[in-house]
Amino acid sequence: MTADDDARAIEWTGTGLRLIDQTVLPARLVYLDVADVDTLVDAIVRLAVRGAPALGVAGAFGVAIALRQAAAQGWDAATLDDAIARVREARPTAVNLAAGVDRVRPLVPKGVDAVVAEAQALLDEDVRGNRAIGAHGADWILARVGEGRRLRVLTHCNAGALATAGWGTALGVVRELHARDRLEVVYADETRPLLQGSRLTAWELERAGVPYFVQADAAAASTILRGLVDVAVIGADRVAANGDTANKVGSVGVALACRAAGIPFVVAAPWSTVDPATPSGEAIPIEERPGGEVLTWGGAPVGPPGARAFNPAFDVTPAHLVSALVTETGVLEVSAGMAPGRSAP
Repeated sequence: MTADDDARAIEWTGTGLRLIDQTVLPARLVYLDVADVDTLVDAIVRLAVRGAPALGVAGAFGVAIALRQAAAQGWDAATLDDAIARVREARPTAVNLAAGVDRVRPLVPKGVDAVVAEAQALLDEDVRGNRAIGAHGADWILARVGEGRRLRVLTHCNAGALATAGWGTALGVVRELHARDRLEVVYADETRPLLQGSRLTAWELERAGVPYFVQADAAAASTILRGLVDVAVIGADRVAANGDTANKVGSVGVALACRAAGIPFVVAAPWSTVDPATPSGEAIPIEERPGGEVLTWGGAPVGPPGARAFNPAFDVTPAHLVSALVTETGVLEVSAGMAPGRSAP
C-alpha cells in the first residue's frame, strides 16, 4: 500500500469533515460525514476518529465546523467559544487535539476560509512529517539492530494512517522498513479493551502486504523475552518535557520487557506531540473511560453484576525506558539524556 492507497481517516469535504468510522473496522469501511460540533465531539469521544495527529487535524477543522454552524444558527460569540472549547476538551490526554484547535483559533476573526486553509496546512504537514518519521526511524533502527537481516518488530495500539492524516508514525517506520525489504514480521498487540491493534493495525498491515501476527497483550513480554523481537515501535499521545511518554495502556509493560531483553523501545511521534508545558509524566492527565469497555464483550457482560472496572486509556512510560524518540526532525536518544525539553526541533 502506497501513501496514495491509504484509506483517508480524515479529510475536509468543503462543508465538513469526512471520517473513517474506526469503531466498525475491520468488518466494514464506513465513512462518517460531520457537519456540526455535537457530531464531531461524539466521534472523538467514542473513538470514531482517534490517534494524536488525527485528533489534531480534527480539532483544527472542528473550529471551522463551529464557525459554519454559528453562521447558520445565529450563535453569539459566547456560544461559539463554548463550542470550540468542547471540541478542544473532548479527550484530555492527547495534546494534539488542543494544539490543533489552538493553532487555528486566532484566525476565527478572519472567517471560515482562513481557518480551513490553516487546518489543511496542518493536515499536509502531518503527512510530510510522517514520511520523515518513517525514514528517520528506519535509519536509526537499522544502524543499531539491522545486522544485514530482516527485522522482527512489535507494535502496540495503532499509530498508522488511521491515527494520522496519512502514512502513520510508528507504523510509518514499519512501512519504511518493509519498503526497504528489511522487515520479517510484525507482532501486533491486540490492544485491549477496544482492540485497536487487532482491528486497526492488522487491517492496515493486511492492506500493505506486511507479514504480521496478532497476539494477546499478555503475550507481548514473553514474545520479547524469548528473543522473537528485535525492536518495539509505538506511537504517543503526549511526550513530557523530560521524555516521559503517554501512550495506550499496556505500553509501559512493553517498555519494561524491552529493557529486560536489551532491545530498543522506540517512540515515533510528530514534534507537536511533545508538550514542553508538561514537565514530566506525573503531570499528564490520564483519561479514564467507561467501565463497559472492559466489562462487556459484544454487548454481553463478562463480569458479575457487581463488578467495577478500572479503565485508564493510557499509561506513562518513564524516559529512562525510551531508547529513542523519533520525530520528523530527527531522533532523540531519550534514555541517554537527550530529553525533548532540552532539544530544539
